[in-house]
Amino acid sequence: MGIKNRLIVMSFLQFFIWGSWLISLGGYLGRGLNFEGGQIGSIFATLGIASLIMPGIIGIIADKWINAERLLGICHLLGSAALFYASTVTEYDHVYWAMLVNLFFYMPTISLNYTVAYNALEEHKYDIVKVFPPIRTFGTIGFIVAMWVVDLSGFKNSNAQLYVGSIASLVMALYSFTLPQCPPAKSERKSVLSAFGLDALVLFKSRKMVVFFLFSMLLGAALQITNSYGDLFIGSFKDVPEFANSFGVKHSVILLSISQMSETLFILTIPFFLRKFGIKQVMLMSMLAWVLRFGLFGLGNPGSGLPLLVMSMIVYGMAFDFFNISGSLFVETEAKPEIRASAQGLFMMLTNGVGAMFGGYASGAVVDFYSVYGEEGKLISRSWPTIWYVFAGYALVLAIIFPLVFKYKHKPEPAPSVS
Repeated sequence: MGIKNRLIVMSFLQFFIWGSWLISLGGYLGRGLNFEGGQIGSIFATLGIASLIMPGIIGIIADKWINAERLLGICHLLGSAALFYASTVTEYDHVYWAMLVNLFFYMPTISLNYTVAYNALEEHKYDIVKVFPPIRTFGTIGFIVAMWVVDLSGFKNSNAQLYVGSIASLVMALYSFTLPQCPPAKSERKSVLSAFGLDALVLFKSRKMVVFFLFSMLLGAALQITNSYGDLFIGSFKDVPEFANSFGVKHSVILLSISQMSETLFILTIPFFLRKFGIKQVMLMSMLAWVLRFGLFGLGNPGSGLPLLVMSMIVYGMAFDFFNISGSLFVETEAKPEIRASAQGLFMMLTNGVGAMFGGYASGAVVDFYSVYGEEGKLISRSWPTIWYVFAGYALVLAIIFPLVFKYKHKPEPAPSVS
């Protein structure tokens, strides 16, 4: 098997693991284990905690002591064990700690995956900018395939989804040990500050960058909201006789997978939108897309309102890509070459770390505020439309304030000439 095909398999497995539970776990926790909204939010907030701490630590280890492909295998092996344990327990505390440990070892593997791929492509004299994006696309495909597997197998409402993730992690771990060697760099290595993105704090001297990072963090919270409660919301229509046997309820995870499909398409539009409108307008489009994402959830249902849910899935691609991918590209152009890697680390720490933590805990509080619980925490009722309108209002407030405080003048680039 050629190196590109081997890296495609690696990318596919990497994100298949995540897709096996990230979107469907909220439904299992809410419907299968009867966890309250705040409990579900705190479990998803572990993603933010792990993103703050572990990628930097594991990055230092890979830079100094252990081959990246071996470390990738070790992390996936430990993550597999944590997912397996999470599948065997039903108490909140045990599930919380199991998922925290799992994410402690999973989140660093994303950057390790990229490191191994970049190194292998360089060794084989490939143009990384040209060759890597199609390889990474298979990661998104793996994520979608996992969602479909969990949905069609009927695992979305049970602990079986965690078994799928555990087995996939084990396969990935074993496969990692067969990948091309990626030894610690012999050149100058990252400092601790660099590994955590902290030597990029010099960017905070610019008011423009302070505002950009702040709103990136707040948009990171929006992403956590949709991951935590999307499947739980759609699955709640099962209790309504009119919708109980609808496609959307029976295959809610497949319905949600349209979001990931949309994401892959909107990635292709980013160069045009950035060149034509600039980062300020693109970020504003993202915020307005989040308003639509949440607002359409509030209006839709799996019956006559199914087109509204599908529209919500489609605009997700713009909502996610136009702040996540475009934001990363903006950081790349604004930071000086010597701190670009650290600036990217800071951007990821704020969005996937602080933003995810804030989104997890805050959204859980909102969901519980509009929920009625009986004895032993059993859910009696939940006002999902109101919950989604609150989240839509949150995104709308961001969209109103952002253009007023983010001072950035874009100079449109001319379209490339065709000779």
